[in-house]
Amino acid sequence: MTEVFDVERVLAELTLEEKASLTSGADFWHLKGVDRLAVPQIMVTDGPHGVRKQVASSDHLGLGEAAPATCFPTAAALGSSWDVDLVRRVGQALGRETRAHEVAVLLGPGVNIKRTPLCGRNFEYVSEDPVVSGEIGAALVDGIQSQGVGTSLKHYAANNQETDRMRVSADVDERTLREIYLPAFERVVTQSQPWTVMCAYNKVNGTFASEHDWLLTHVLRDEWGFEGLVVSDWGAVHDRVASLAAGLDLQMPASGPRPDEEVADAVREGRLAPDVLDQAVRRVLRLVARSLPALAEPVDVDVDAHHALAREAAAAGSVLLKNDSVDGAALLPLTGGDVLVVGELARRPRYQGAGSSLVNPTRLDDALTSLRDRLGDVAFQPGFTLEDEGDDPALLDAAVTAARSASTVVAFLGLPAQDESEGYDRPRLGLPDNQVALLHALAAVTPRVVVVLANGSAVDMPWRDDAAAILETWLAGQAGGSAVADLLTGAAEPSGRLTETIPLRLEDTPAFGSFPGEHGHVRYGEGILVGYRWYDTRLLEVAYPFGHGLGYTTFGYDEIAAEVSGVGPDVTVGVRVRVTNLGDRAGAEVVQVYVRDPQASVVRPVRELKAFAKVALEPGRSRTLTFELAARDLAYWHAGQRRWVVEGGSFVVEVGASSRDVRGAVEVEVEGEPLWGELTEMSTIAEWLEHPVGSVLLAPLLEPPPGEPGLDELDATTLAMMLQMPARAIVDFGFAPVDLEGLAALVARANA
Repeated sequence: MTEVFDVERVLAELTLEEKASLTSGADFWHLKGVDRLAVPQIMVTDGPHGVRKQVASSDHLGLGEAAPATCFPTAAALGSSWDVDLVRRVGQALGRETRAHEVAVLLGPGVNIKRTPLCGRNFEYVSEDPVVSGEIGAALVDGIQSQGVGTSLKHYAANNQETDRMRVSADVDERTLREIYLPAFERVVTQSQPWTVMCAYNKVNGTFASEHDWLLTHVLRDEWGFEGLVVSDWGAVHDRVASLAAGLDLQMPASGPRPDEEVADAVREGRLAPDVLDQAVRRVLRLVARSLPALAEPVDVDVDAHHALAREAAAAGSVLLKNDSVDGAALLPLTGGDVLVVGELARRPRYQGAGSSLVNPTRLDDALTSLRDRLGDVAFQPGFTLEDEGDDPALLDAAVTAARSASTVVAFLGLPAQDESEGYDRPRLGLPDNQVALLHALAAVTPRVVVVLANGSAVDMPWRDDAAAILETWLAGQAGGSAVADLLTGAAEPSGRLTETIPLRLEDTPAFGSFPGEHGHVRYGEGILVGYRWYDTRLLEVAYPFGHGLGYTTFGYDEIAAEVSGVGPDVTVGVRVRVTNLGDRAGAEVVQVYVRDPQASVVRPVRELKAFAKVALEPGRSRTLTFELAARDLAYWHAGQRRWVVEGGSFVVEVGASSRDVRGAVEVEVEGEPLWGELTEMSTIAEWLEHPVGSVLLAPLLEPPPGEPGLDELDATTLAMMLQMPARAIVDFGFAPVDLEGLAALVARANA
């Protein structure tokens, strides 16, 4: 290949047929090339937590045996670290391995919001919150792309379930899209410019994402300034001509010659503008050009160093949910004695989810071996079977008998592999019955029970009183076993925090009753109240709240302050807090900044996360953290005006360790912006009176007849009723001295 790839020269020399062909794949993983113009075929492959490069030719599902690669913790675990610097380092390692495998684009990260814990692919997604999802996603993109290879931000947009995912319509209003389901994508695009964005399978409000001009062009490119290529999810294109017109550049995988021929015919017949096709081809060629320098320079991978990084990340993303005192001391870290390990998952770890992200690890640590390396000859009982999830009295009895003489029991529990996968959703919120029965039996003979969980998304925990300590490890990658041993023995400090609420019951979850939908539609009836926004606003009890997590030390917060500068769309709020390590061990705290608007004229969550930082401190040390909140952090999406608006009044800035552990709050006054929009004859009296021009124009129409009470003399009930009447009603009822033509003239004057 020549040193300089001239995109515009190549574009000018392509035939129409060649242009059409370049907008679809050559096979499952390669883009098409053009030999006569020295356009090479480049390869993309699955991620997002490891390189899944097939070693043989593509099978029809693209799920053949993959070359060994480091299996890092899944997004659920990486997100729970809340550590953008660590995640960026993981991204750099992923990028290096991608480059070493001569792959141009790693297909990830996924930043879809966890609308329900039952989504089968939640392990590939970061959080129920768009700020955490966006910041962690941007860190991964920055790290991967720093190595000269690309990413594919996915799955855009409103892909929040696997049931019927290839055709279901996600029916969701624009405010909910703008405030919940789009901001993570927006943050990654505007901060990090991923090389590609992958459109989702599903429809959004009746239109396939692959054909959605508003999503792919108006929002993604025109508003957010996306500069890269839009690629389809594999098999998401149904009409290539319509998709190209909407802003999709590349259909994957290969789909035979017919769609290419349809594109060429559409251009010849004037149904597709030539410049639309040229722009898509230009973006494909630019992707090729960007990838060539790195692909031309082979790199080596330090497999041991990457395994060590995976171990660090697994520990950082594990969340200590509970650590009660037994016999006068916290149960963790383990301090010796006769430790009994129970649970088949201790020696046969669940460390990743199933589907297209399945990585072939370079090595695999199990927790039992790792604990024995640290503690010596630790006893083990399997306790249950994974294959059939049935009761096995003999296994249970043996575990309980051994537990009677153990000083501490560490029970490894979790979801079976078949429960969590791409392509279908979870069948239940809880753990298998045989595991819960085992835990009950163990708790009946000893209070010193530690539960270590392995699962890709939240599980309910009606059994949590049976355990003195609970460590949630998610799906922690190939080094999860050694990371767990580090945490249990105190060699590593727990510092993960929940990025998704753990509910008490499935019936309490926001999407219950409207998931997974019916007859081809899923209605997002909960609106903006997703995740902790739902639980906190509705005052629902939860098992563990968003942002929660314990460590082996404690932290104090003080000197919390907030200061407002600017007004309206230019307002900023500076926030300051001092954090102190109050314990006798080094540790890390995740400081979370929430905003609430108690005077909002629309429904808003009781609090919303707007900023966070992870800070590591030695014992007794303090650090002052500062945050700057922008107008967008105070704004909501105004459905009528279709823009972000800052409503004036009092706001409360809260700083805390979880959404329900607020350590301090400051109330600030914000000068908002005018919120009136265009008036119509159907605008209410209240809306006319709020308008600076409309109020003056309408005043004469509201003058009462002689002897009748004016607005300021009406009783509260009558006034409230009248303020909600459209202006047209006072004309229709004969209350105003103008006809509809006269009202139309007032509307025109007000809007002028």
